[in-house]
Amino acid sequence: MSKNQKQRGLGRGLSALMADVTPEDDTRSEAQATRRADMLVPVEKIVPNPEQPRRLFTQEQLEDLASSIREKGVIQPLIVRPSPTKEGEFEIVAGERRWRASQMAQLHELPVIIREYSDTEALEVAIIENIQRADLNAIEEAAGYRDLMKRFGHTQEKVSEALGKSRSHIANLLRLLNLPEEVQDFVRNGKLTAGHARTLVNAEHPLELARQIISKGLSVRAAEKLAKAPAAKVAKPAAQRAEKDADTRALESDLSAALGMKVQIDHAAGGDAGVVTVRYKSLDELDELCGKLST
Repeated sequence: MSKNQKQRGLGRGLSALMADVTPEDDTRSEAQATRRADMLVPVEKIVPNPEQPRRLFTQEQLEDLASSIREKGVIQPLIVRPSPTKEGEFEIVAGERRWRASQMAQLHELPVIIREYSDTEALEVAIIENIQRADLNAIEEAAGYRDLMKRFGHTQEKVSEALGKSRSHIANLLRLLNLPEEVQDFVRNGKLTAGHARTLVNAEHPLELARQIISKGLSVRAAEKLAKAPAAKVAKPAAQRAEKDADTRALESDLSAALGMKVQIDHAAGGDAGVVTVRYKSLDELDELCGKLST
């Protein structure tokens, strides 16, 4: 990534980027219509974006969209760019779900708008388009914010201003990425809401609690009570209750000093796996930690 790309703020201007993915307006000017004129491209010449922030495409939703496409066609063109790896092909910037559903509907050509986006601009548009359409689950949205911060050097405050989201909203979603992968999958699959997941962020045994919430069908308020209850502290195996050795305590001390935050290491005796916990006291500290980890 060039220095200029990294320091250019949020791409070449959020309004300029989003002009290409804003829903059509029948009252647009003639100049706008000319700028947005689309062309038809064979479906086999269109390839998905490997950096697409949206990972979950449910079969039911795709079938519903395919049915609509069979009846009315693809109303809004896909945003694509020339493939950076294969001449004659086009990489999707926005509209992968329409591309997938169109194949199910057995369309041979798709309307597209071609833009000369760089790698960073293509990722920005893909993330922003999905977030602004509220088309992502909480984990995908959080990963999108993380990518904007990590790949482009944006702070939480910068992302907040550009996308019209509160900083607390962004910070709360980013915290969900600290949950175990299986708990994140529950959110992706709709078994847990973002509200449920937030109650588990600081819980000692989030996976066990998540399973209880799902099996009992608990509300968010009930999940909060469960996470705070003494019974939520599941007994640890004897191997994990063993006294920490001097090397582990020394490593905890070194990491705490390096990060400026309390670090706890729980390593199962006789095994290779364990858990590292970093505790922060404010959102500023969390922001600082994210910056250090992404450097």
